[in-house]
Amino acid sequence: MPLHVIFEDNHLLVVAKPAGLLVQGDASGDPSLVDVARAYLKAKYDKPGNVYVGLVHRLDRNVSGVVLLARTSKAASRLSASFRDDAVDKRYLAVCAGQPAPAAGELRHWLAQKGDADGVTRTADAPFDGAREAVLEYRLLESASGYSLVEVRPITGRRHQIRAQLARAGHPLLGDVKYGSPRRLPDHRVALHARALTVAHPVGGRPLEFACPVPADWPWPVPAVRPEER
Repeated sequence: MPLHVIFEDNHLLVVAKPAGLLVQGDASGDPSLVDVARAYLKAKYDKPGNVYVGLVHRLDRNVSGVVLLARTSKAASRLSASFRDDAVDKRYLAVCAGQPAPAAGELRHWLAQKGDADGVTRTADAPFDGAREAVLEYRLLESASGYSLVEVRPITGRRHQIRAQLARAGHPLLGDVKYGSPRRLPDHRVALHARALTVAHPVGGRPLEFACPVPADWPWPVPAVRPEER
């Protein structure tokens, strides 16, 4: 599987993840982004034995976009701390049902730390046992055919945060049937794309911004309803 490399140095490997590819291997045994990255580095640098690839953040399998990987354990430790401390600026594009109002604003909810039996993150407007506050900012870019293209900036980093919060606000993501979308997209895709990421370099601290163009199958404008959806 080819790897789309956005940036690479001795400490970092920044790549574009396609929707449908796991970030990290699981019980399914399907290929993962970490596996592909490790094979890429091993072949490019003719490295014997194991190749270190540190995973410092994640994207859901059915989400596309920029992923930052560490090439050393020191970089992984420092980058993990940046993500844990919400010191990384992340920008997403999302296609959601309806039209958020106002056209720009902030969403605050409380999210469970783990998913339920169906993998859905419980979301509420007030605190509950085991919940953590989730905050994001959004900006409406376009609206058409009952859907909207929105830029989203999560302030906190919570499980399924964008998916769960927009659904709670009445605007589930296109294709996200788990959170109430009436429409599916091919290959279980969810209309969420990690467009850009700004982070301090783990060695030296200089700010770096990485951008990832939307893929060719990005569902905006929203495609016509397929026969099987009628």
